[in-house]
Amino acid sequence: MMDPRLRKTMKAMIAYDACCPKRIQHFLKVHAFARLIAETEGLDEETVFILEAAALVHDIGIRPALEKYDSSAGYLQEKEGPSEAKKLLEEAGGFSEEQIERIMYLVGHHHTYTGIDGLDYRILVEADFLVNLYESESRYRAILAAEDRVFETETGKWILHEQFGINS
Repeated sequence: MMDPRLRKTMKAMIAYDACCPKRIQHFLKVHAFARLIAETEGLDEETVFILEAAALVHDIGIRPALEKYDSSAGYLQEKEGPSEAKKLLEEAGGFSEEQIERIMYLVGHHHTYTGIDGLDYRILVEADFLVNLYESESRYRAILAAEDRVFETETGKWILHEQFGINS
């Protein structure tokens, strides 16, 4: 059963992105992949919890970036997302200050693919890539390039191969 804090966060994000089914579908898919990878890779319960919350709110910076800059570029999402995530998580309730800080960090770096410091960060990036590669209908070359540049977990690589029919 889903942690009630995550359920509240999920519902809050659905309301936050109301009338934008593509964004809602996106974060729900990223969340599902992140949880699967984290659990299969054996992450501890606290790290999985933080990762799941971060996966739900990872793109929360899109709306303020569009409003302020008329762009949803990744670096703008990273700039605008953490403060929005903090507000939503505080309203949802039940998160410690340390948990919120780590989630804000992940939201503020999920489009930064260098200096990845932690398996939660690695898995969030991989889960987001799995969904983005599909949603953008990426070509085979782009998928292979992403595998070389981004994917390190065995589970993330396995999902990538299965999803896109890549032979090892």
